[in-house]
Amino acid sequence: MTDFHNVRFPLSPGFGASGGPTRRTDITQLSSGAEHRNTPYAQSRRRYNAGAGIKSVSELYEIIEFFESRFGQLHGFRFRDPLDNKSCKPDEDISPTDQVIGRGNGETQNFFLLKTYSDAAGEYPRPITKPVLDSVKIAINGSEVLASEFTLNELLGEVTFGAPPEAGAIITAGFEFDVPVRFDTDQLDVSLEAFGAGQAITIPLIEVPGHA
Repeated sequence: MTDFHNVRFPLSPGFGASGGPTRRTDITQLSSGAEHRNTPYAQSRRRYNAGAGIKSVSELYEIIEFFESRFGQLHGFRFRDPLDNKSCKPDEDISPTDQVIGRGNGETQNFFLLKTYSDAAGEYPRPITKPVLDSVKIAINGSEVLASEFTLNELLGEVTFGAPPEAGAIITAGFEFDVPVRFDTDQLDVSLEAFGAGQAITIPLIEVPGHA
């Protein structure tokens, strides 16, 4: 955890970033002509180019300063995905019943935040490890619980109840969240002349697996 700085990438350039989830699929061509497909990773990994969001020299300098403060790729940080940063859809308001994060058994007090992407054919439960502290709402069996009844570890996405929910209780949550990332380069190649001429700047970011 010492390799992670609990600070957020500057918001203005971040909202102009491009990118999203990536997957790795190994495809084997069988002698019959059919394909066998498999993935070695259970979770997707997000990549972004934050350079497209820089609109001024002042913002460019802000990124250089941020890069130096992270020592390049050494320290991870928070990044606000411009499209996917809430437990609900982008045009909806957060609700404490947005996402199911567990079921009570009368003993367990700790639950981890999840966001599940699903359709009629499948689903992917994504661990959320960097929630925005004051945004998290929790409900048990559809009824929102008071903030005093649970604590949140904002660096792990872990919710801890003062008393374990009863057996069979459905635990749900609503929240904003950031993505734990690091710079995917140890060199920023920027030119004031090229920037002034409207040439694109590449600032690659990559999601950090686990708890960063």
